[in-house]
Amino acid sequence: MAVIEESDETAEGLGALSKVERIKAASNHLRGQISEELAAASDAFSEDSAQVLKFHGVYQQDDRDRRKEARARGLDKHWMMMIRTRIPGGVVSPDGYLAHDRIAREWGNSTLRVTTRQDFQLHGVLKGDLKNSLKAINDALMTSLGGCGDQERNIMACPAPEGGRLREEVDVFLADLVRALTPSTGAYHEIWIDGEMAAGGVPVGEDEPLYGETYLPRKFKTAIAIEGDNCVDVYSNDLGLIAMRAPGGGLAGVNLLVGGGLGRTANKPDTFPTVALPLAFVLPDQAVAAARAVVTVQRDFGDRVNRRHARLKYLIHDRGVDWFRERVQERVDFPLRPARPLTWSPVDDHLGWHPQPNGNLYYGLYIENGRIKDEGEFRLLTALRSLVQTYRPRLLLTAQQNLILADLPRTGRGAVEATLRKHGVPLSGEISNTLRHSMGCPAYPTCGLAVAESERALPALIRRIEGVVAELGLEDERISYRMTGCPNGCARPYLGDVGFVGTTLGKYDVFLGGDFDGTRLNTLFAPNVLLQEIPDLLRGPLAAFAAERSAGEGFGDWCQRHGVATLRERFAESVA
Repeated sequence: MAVIEESDETAEGLGALSKVERIKAASNHLRGQISEELAAASDAFSEDSAQVLKFHGVYQQDDRDRRKEARARGLDKHWMMMIRTRIPGGVVSPDGYLAHDRIAREWGNSTLRVTTRQDFQLHGVLKGDLKNSLKAINDALMTSLGGCGDQERNIMACPAPEGGRLREEVDVFLADLVRALTPSTGAYHEIWIDGEMAAGGVPVGEDEPLYGETYLPRKFKTAIAIEGDNCVDVYSNDLGLIAMRAPGGGLAGVNLLVGGGLGRTANKPDTFPTVALPLAFVLPDQAVAAARAVVTVQRDFGDRVNRRHARLKYLIHDRGVDWFRERVQERVDFPLRPARPLTWSPVDDHLGWHPQPNGNLYYGLYIENGRIKDEGEFRLLTALRSLVQTYRPRLLLTAQQNLILADLPRTGRGAVEATLRKHGVPLSGEISNTLRHSMGCPAYPTCGLAVAESERALPALIRRIEGVVAELGLEDERISYRMTGCPNGCARPYLGDVGFVGTTLGKYDVFLGGDFDGTRLNTLFAPNVLLQEIPDLLRGPLAAFAAERSAGEGFGDWCQRHGVATLRERFAESVA
C-alpha cells in the first residue's frame, strides 16, 4: 500500500530552527562525535553528544545530591548516565532480565527501575562503563535504541499473558509496528557493538526514509490497547492504537487516537496536557501504514523552532483533527473509516495470581514506584534474581511500574511466595488499594528536570493518605494517586483521580477529578501545597465523597460531577 513517506529535509536552511534541530542535522544519522568522546578521558560528553546520545537510549545526568558539595570544593558535577532499554510491550526474556540485573550491580547503582512506559532504566552508570553496559544489553538480544530522543519511543501494549486469537494477532501487529517505526541508521551497532565507524560519516546508501535527516520534531509515544482494557493509559500517547475485536474473536481492525500528551511547562499557559482524540478506524492490514502516515505528518508539519510547542498535540490543537485526518488520508491508498465507539471496563493492573491458557500461572508483583532494589530487610533485587534463575519465566513490565512473572508452574506457587517472603517482599494481595494504585516518577537525585521530590517523597506521603482513607472507611475504593517532581508528567499525574505535581522543593500542585480508567484529565484543586499538608488537604474531599457518593461512583467521577471549582470553594479553608 502506497504511503507518502520520503522526507526532503536537509541540513540547509536550519538557521531559524532550534539548536537541537541543528545538532540532529549534523549528526550523520545519530553518529555525531560519540565514538571520539567515548575514547576521551573526560567524565562527561559534550552538550551536542548528550543530545545525540538520547536517541541511543542514554541520558547524561548528574547526582544532584552531590552538587552543593562539588560546588563548594570547586569540582565538576558528579556525572553519570541513565540507560533506558526499549522493551516493546514490556516483554523481557529470562536472560534479558538477568543481563539488566548484572549491569545494575556491576556498573550501575544496584537498582533497576520499571518505568510507566514498560521500559527498564539503569541509573548511575559512569561514562567509562557505558559501552560495556550497552553491549551487555545487546548480547541479551535487547536494545536501547529508541529509548529516548526525537523518534518513536517504546511502543506499549497490554502485558497480560492471557492468550487467545486477538492477543496473538496483536503481538504480530506490535512486532510489525516496531520494525516499521525503528530508525534505519547503523550508528547504534557501529558505536556500541561493532566498534567500527563508517569512513566519512554516513555509509553510502544508508538513508532514513521515515525520519529524514533531522528525525522528528520531538519525542513520539505510541501504545496499543485491547478494546475494553486501558491498562496502558492509551489516551496519554501521541498515537493510540486500540485493537478492536472481531465477532469471531480475532482482530477486526484498529481505532486510531492522536494527539495525547501530558507534558507541560510551569508558568507557560500555551503548554498543556491533553488526551488523544479519535482519528479513524482501519483494517488490520492497513494499521502499520496508517501509523507510519501519522508519524510522517508530524515529521513534516510539527514545530521545529519551539521545542515546547513541538509535540503532536500542539499540531492538532493548532490545525484541528479534521485537517490532520486529511493529511494522513493523502498519504495512504485506503479509506480512513470513522472511528468505532469505545467502551472501557475497569482497569486491571494484573497483580496477583492468574491462570494462563497453557496451564501455567502468571503472578503480577507489586513494585513500589517501580524500583527493584535491596534495602535493609527488603531484598527484591535478590529475590527476583533467584526466581528468574530457578523458574526461567518470561517477565512482563506493566504501565503501572509493576512486573509480571509468566509461565510459572502451578506446583511452584507456594515456593514463589516463600521466596518473596524470605526476602522481605510483601505479596501483592497484602498491599492496600491506596498503595497499589500510587505511582511516582524518579525525580531527585537523577532527573535533571525535577524541581521537587517524587519517588523519595511518595512512600511516606501515600502511607499517611492510606491512614486517612482507612479512617474514612474507603480502604476498598480504587483511587489512583500519581506524583511527579516536575510538570512534565512522566507518572501521568494529570490522568489520576488525584495528581501531585512538584512546583518547588517541598511543594506540589494538587489535582482532582481524573478517572481511574485514564480517559479524562483532572483539574487543579490547590496550588503550591506543602508536602506535609497534603493528607489534611485531601481529608475534606475524601470525607465528603464517603458520605455523598452514588453507588459505584469513583472518587474522580464524584469530583468531576460536583466540579473541582465548587470543591475548591467548599473546602476553601483547607485549600488556602
